[in-house]
Amino acid sequence: MEKMRFGLRKMTLLDFPGKVACTVFTCGCNFRCPFCHNASLVRGSEEDMELSAGELLSFLERRKKLLDGVAVTGGEPLLHPGTAELLEKIKSMGYAVKLDTNGSFPETLQKIISSGSVDYVAMDVKSSFECYEKLCGRPGMTEKVAQSIRILLEGKVDYEFRTTVVDELHTAADIEAAACVIAGAKRYFLQNFTESDDLLSPWSSFSGAGKEKLQEMLKLARIHVPSAELRGVDL
Repeated sequence: MEKMRFGLRKMTLLDFPGKVACTVFTCGCNFRCPFCHNASLVRGSEEDMELSAGELLSFLERRKKLLDGVAVTGGEPLLHPGTAELLEKIKSMGYAVKLDTNGSFPETLQKIISSGSVDYVAMDVKSSFECYEKLCGRPGMTEKVAQSIRILLEGKVDYEFRTTVVDELHTAADIEAAACVIAGAKRYFLQNFTESDDLLSPWSSFSGAGKEKLQEMLKLARIHVPSAELRGVDL
């Protein structure tokens, strides 16, 4: 962990449900989703990040009376062997800890949950499994993602699943198939794609889905996950 470096958003009311939190960013990702909004993090290196591990922990020590939680995101945090230790240290400081992950490291996820060093896990479900490897840009990921889904569905940690809907890449059938895989999940959010200057594939023309399409997707998702909701979408 000592060699890791991090980005930091000092305060957020959005990244950790119900918490006044800060957001810690790790660099690098093993996926190459063309609609990723954090291309600079995906392509970045440790040298690009602003804080050392020591500096981050010092910041968190000073903010104990102001913050309730810490959201650790990326990139893909579990790509780094030191992330498990980082989460343990943050938890030992008295913070609630949220982890964002793409679900491709199920063994590490299981160990972190078993250790009690994370309170909430937000996992991306990119699409139907039929389309998964095309969207994430990496072969051999589907079974790992399925394993992580099964781990979260056990309910040993609070969690959510979420799908970013891209009009050109997702059909209503894709969303229903994704919801079927996480059937009975505690929470499932559909969040509409929005334009960004930091897309992984800036030459691609992507857009969010229209209201009717989103409503149809939500209707189909609720067949399998009755609690499914739209997040950040004004209908």
